[in-house]
Amino acid sequence: MTQRLPPSLTPLDTALAVLLRDVNPVAPVELPLAEAVGCIAAGMPQLAAYPPRDIAVVDGWALRANDLVGASSYSPLPLTELPVWVDAGDAMPAGCDCVLDVGAVEVSGPLAQVLAEGVPGQGVRRAGDDTADRSPAATAGHPTDATALLLARVADVERLSVRRPRLRIVNVPGASAAMQMIADLARAAGLDVSAHEAGARDATSIAEALDVSVCDLLLTIGGSGVGRADGAVTALAQRGAELAHGLALQPGRTAAAGWLGKVPVLALPGAPGPALAVWFALVLPLIDKMSARQPRRQVTLPLARKIASSVGIAEIALLAEEHRAWMPLAVGEWPLHAIARADAWLLIPASDEGFAAGEPVDAYLMRE
Repeated sequence: MTQRLPPSLTPLDTALAVLLRDVNPVAPVELPLAEAVGCIAAGMPQLAAYPPRDIAVVDGWALRANDLVGASSYSPLPLTELPVWVDAGDAMPAGCDCVLDVGAVEVSGPLAQVLAEGVPGQGVRRAGDDTADRSPAATAGHPTDATALLLARVADVERLSVRRPRLRIVNVPGASAAMQMIADLARAAGLDVSAHEAGARDATSIAEALDVSVCDLLLTIGGSGVGRADGAVTALAQRGAELAHGLALQPGRTAAAGWLGKVPVLALPGAPGPALAVWFALVLPLIDKMSARQPRRQVTLPLARKIASSVGIAEIALLAEEHRAWMPLAVGEWPLHAIARADAWLLIPASDEGFAAGEPVDAYLMRE
């Protein structure tokens, strides 16, 4: 049976509202640091102050700055006892608040004299300078990045609490490039990705791979069109999915969105451009809500030239930053070279005819 699009396409806003309506954040999980990168931080452990006490940040002589007033090479200051030598990272001796370079102190047997003044804090990292007491390793609702992992490791924290939605991808044979792209994007976004390939392109083979028992989100890649070998939407319907097939989105018109039981499901086209557009417009808002992520950052710049768009269908434009302006690269249809060059993407609502040259627009970055 050949899949067919309905006479009228489902508005993007309608499809997104249906997807988001019954979605709640997934429960936090405790993950080792290496597995937590990219995931959205949940309740973060509070770190102890680091360093726990004043430490030397250079090699040299540990001294008290107030004791060195007036010392210079012309007026050496004799010391009553030898100062303590510290290496970078050593705890500062009690009463010492500065570290002088090796040449600033002359030592001859049991005698020592200082040839320079010191400043309190010179060559010293104060207790709590790196992390204040009871500070979090990462901010809840934001991605866990390399700096968050650094803070955790320094504080000897071995696991972090994060939200990590489980994504199952079913690839329809012939869409491997798009599937790998989406899987890579999903892993970078902190999802727990399980990728599978249907045995063949027919609806029965695809349906056999549609297991939603152990996932929070299901994506199919490929087979969403109306060709004779397309069967993804038919397979989802056979499994009981409630879908809107055919979206007022360009690229991505042949995509489908809905629910299979209690799991949201999207059928993405097999071409990389339309698959990526559906990822931006529908999948990202869905996983952001599942992860309780804070709103993504947008960058506002004027358009280098106008963008024309058709009323009645949402379109996504690819943009490159040139001379502090957004240069449109592609609208509606995305060649691979435009995807490779793009720095950001811009959603043009179905109600708009586009944007004039010089008009400031808010675009989402391709890579955060």
